[in-house]
Amino acid sequence: MKLNIFLLVLLTYAQLFSQQFVLKGKVYDKNSLQQGLAYSNIRIAGTLSGTSATVEGFYELRLTKGNYQLIVSNIGYTTDTVSVKLNSNETVNIGLTHVPVNLPEVTVLPGENPALEIIRRVITSKNDRDEKINSYVFNAYTKGIVKTTKDFSASGTSVGVGIGGGKDTSKLKITGIIENESKGYFRKPNEYKDEIIARKQSANTPSAINIFTGGRLIQNFYRDDIRFFNRPLLSPIADDAIDYYDYFIEDTLALDKKSVFKIKFEPLRKIDPGFVGTIYIADKTYNLVKLEVGLNTPANPGKIFDKINILQQFTEFENNIVMPIDYRISVEGNPLGLVKFGFELNTIFYDYQINNPLGKDIFDMTILKVKSDADKKDSLYWKSTQTIPNTEEELEAYARIDSIESKPKKFWDRFSLFSPTINIEDNISITGPLSIYSFNRVEGHTLNFGINAIQQFNKRSSLRMDLSYGFDDQKFKGEFAGIYYLGEHRTSNLTLRAFNKLTDLFSEAMRYSKLTSSLVSLIGKYDFRDYYYTKGFNAGIWSQVFPVLSFGIGYQNRTDNSAYVNTDFSIINTDKIYNSVQQIYETRINAITTNFQLDFRKFIEDGYFKRKVNQGGANFTLGGYFTFSNSSFLKSSLDFQLYRITLNGYIPTFGAARTNFNLTGFFTNGRVPFQMMYALPGNISGASQSSSFRTLRTDEVFGDNAVVLSIDNDLGDEFFRLLRLDFLIDWQVNMSVFLNAAIVETKKESRSILPFINRYGIGRNPIEFTKPFAEAGFAIGQALFPFKLEFTWKLNYFGINNFVFGLNAPIL
Repeated sequence: MKLNIFLLVLLTYAQLFSQQFVLKGKVYDKNSLQQGLAYSNIRIAGTLSGTSATVEGFYELRLTKGNYQLIVSNIGYTTDTVSVKLNSNETVNIGLTHVPVNLPEVTVLPGENPALEIIRRVITSKNDRDEKINSYVFNAYTKGIVKTTKDFSASGTSVGVGIGGGKDTSKLKITGIIENESKGYFRKPNEYKDEIIARKQSANTPSAINIFTGGRLIQNFYRDDIRFFNRPLLSPIADDAIDYYDYFIEDTLALDKKSVFKIKFEPLRKIDPGFVGTIYIADKTYNLVKLEVGLNTPANPGKIFDKINILQQFTEFENNIVMPIDYRISVEGNPLGLVKFGFELNTIFYDYQINNPLGKDIFDMTILKVKSDADKKDSLYWKSTQTIPNTEEELEAYARIDSIESKPKKFWDRFSLFSPTINIEDNISITGPLSIYSFNRVEGHTLNFGINAIQQFNKRSSLRMDLSYGFDDQKFKGEFAGIYYLGEHRTSNLTLRAFNKLTDLFSEAMRYSKLTSSLVSLIGKYDFRDYYYTKGFNAGIWSQVFPVLSFGIGYQNRTDNSAYVNTDFSIINTDKIYNSVQQIYETRINAITTNFQLDFRKFIEDGYFKRKVNQGGANFTLGGYFTFSNSSFLKSSLDFQLYRITLNGYIPTFGAARTNFNLTGFFTNGRVPFQMMYALPGNISGASQSSSFRTLRTDEVFGDNAVVLSIDNDLGDEFFRLLRLDFLIDWQVNMSVFLNAAIVETKKESRSILPFINRYGIGRNPIEFTKPFAEAGFAIGQALFPFKLEFTWKLNYFGINNFVFGLNAPIL
C-alpha cells in the first residue's frame, strides 16, 4: 500500500513538473498605438526554440514551468529581451521601438550598381554556410487554410468545389483547415526525411490530404534552384543570380542595432520566369534575414493565380549558421472568372539540432512517414504542443464546417447531373448520369449501373460491381472485382475478378472514352470500336518483396466469343450502315500469370499505405507481365507464352522541359489468339490522344511480336524563350514534340488461326512493320486550356495519312 501511494505521488509530481503552460501575447509598435508587428521573431534565450508571430503580431508558446528570457526582434526595430516567470498561463504583450538608421558606406566599383557587390557577398556567405552544415533536425508546425466562396465536402480521399455557370465574384471565406506537427531530418548531400507526429483537420477535409509538412513544402531560398509548379526558378542569391536578376537598394533598416539592406529585385528580362520582391540582407555577415517575394507573370502557369506571396525569415544560430524560422505562402486565383479560390500555408520551425550525429537507420526509402498515432492525438495534446494561434475567423470556420458536416447528407446533396459517378456515402459511389446510358452497334441502347466501395474495413478492401443490359443483343452483363490489402502498410494484396461481359477488342490500345464512341455512333453512325464477349475469372496475389521490387502471380480463366451488329439505329445519317464487327478466334484460355515491377522511387507512408512518389528528378520504372497457357496441364485450348516488358519514365531536360518515354516489348511463343495480340494505339479522324500513333487508325496495326517506342518532350514555353518570341511567351503558349516508332510482326503459328480481318481491307495478311515505322510531330496549346492542336507526319511507310492534324483533348 505504501509503495502504491509513493508511486501515485511520484507520478502526480512528474505530471505537474512537465505540465505545459501557454505563454501568449502581442508584439506591437510602441509608437503606433499598439499596432501589431507582423511576423516578429520570438526566440527563447539559451535554446534553439521559439516561434514567429502572426500577421497581426500575435504569438503563442507552449512551455513548462520555469524562468525564461524572450528575445523579440523585427526588422526596423530595437530587439528587446523580456524576462518571464512562468507557473501558469500568461499573457505578455511586448512593444518594440522603431530605429531609423543611415545608409552605411559600401565599397563598389565605379559606375556599378552598389546592390551587386552586396549580392556577391551574400553568395559568398551562402556558400560558406553550406560548407558548415553537415546535418540538421528540426520540429515544425504547419497550418494550411483553404478559401473558396462556397463550402465543400470531402468524399474518401478527395474534395470537390462546384463551378458555377457565371463569374465567381463572391467574397472568399475559410472553407478548409489542416494542421500538423512534424519533425524533419537532413544529411549531406541530399538526404531528406519528414515525420508527421500529429495532425488534425476540419471535418470536411480527408486526413490523407494532410501530408503537407514544412520540410516537404518549404522552398529554401539558400538553394540555387527552387521549384514552383514543376518549374525550376533561380533563387535571388543563387551563384549566377547576378546575371539573371536586377537589384536595387531601396532602403536601409535596423535589426538589433545592426544595419539591414532592403533590396528590391526582379528578372532582367521581363519574359524570364522568376521571383520579384524584396530581400533583407544583414550588414557585416551578409546573411539573408528575410524575403518577401512573389512570382512574375511568366512563372505563373496559365495566369490562373491573381496573387502569389511568399514570406520567409531566417535567424542565426551557433557558428554563424543561418536557418529558416518560418515559411508562409498565400495564393489567390479565379481562372476565367469561374472558380475563385485561395490558399494559405504558414509553417514555423523550431528546436533545431545542427550537425549532431544522426542514426544510420533514419534515412531509407521513406521520405515522409505519418506516425501510426498521428490521427489519434486529442485536444490535450494540441494544447501542449507548439502551434500558431487561431484567429477569430479560423475558430468560426472550424465551428461552421463542423456544423455543416454533422448534418446528414441527402442523395440530392451529392447529386450532379454532369458527373459519371455519385457518392452515396463516404468511399461508396454509384453510376452517375453521364455513365448510366451508352450505345454501340452490338448492344444498342444500354443501361449501366455500378457500385464502387473503396478503402473499406480499415482501408484494407475495395469492391466494385458493374451491371448492364443491352436492349438489342438482349443480354445481361456483369463484372465483380475485389482487392484486399495485407501488411502494416498494405504492400501486398489479394485480387479476384469475375466477369461475363462485352469488352473492347485491343482495349489497352483504346484511348477514347465510351461517351465519345456513343456520341460518334449516335450522330455519325460510325463506331470505331470492335467488341467481343468474354466470361471467366482471374485471381492473384501481389507483394512488395523488396523496397524497389514487387512481384505477383495469378491464375486466369476466360472464354471468348465473337459479337455481331444488332442494331441500325442512329439519330443522324440514318441511311448509312454500320461496319460489321471484327470476328475473333473463339477459344477458352486457362493460364498462369506472373508480373513484376522494379521502381526506384521513394515512398510516402501516409499512415495506411506506402505510395511511390516522384521527386522532380529523372525516373525509370521497369515492369513485366507474363502469361503461360497450357493444354495438357491447365486444360487450355491453346499452348502459348506471352511476355510483355515495359520501361517508362521521364527525364528533366532544360528549364521546365522534360521528356517522357515508354519502351514496350511484346513477344510470344506458340499460337496466340487474335484478341490477345498487341495493337498499336491509333486514333479517329480529326482527333488524337497522347501516347498514341497519330497517323494510324484504331486497331489498324497489330501482331504477336512488337517493339514500340514513344517519346514526348514537353517543352512548355522554353523553345519560344530560346527564339525570344516574346508575344508567344506572354500568351503562355506551350509546345511539345513527339516521336513514335514500332516494329510489329505476326508469326506463322498465330497467323494460322487468324480470323478474316474485315477492317481496312486487311484480310488474313495483317499490316506488318518488319522495319521500324516512325512518325513525328509537334503540339501547340495554352497553359490554361485542356487541349492541344497536334501536327504529325509519317517518316516512312508512306500511303494514306502521311500528314494528319488532330485535336488532343482529355475529354475525348
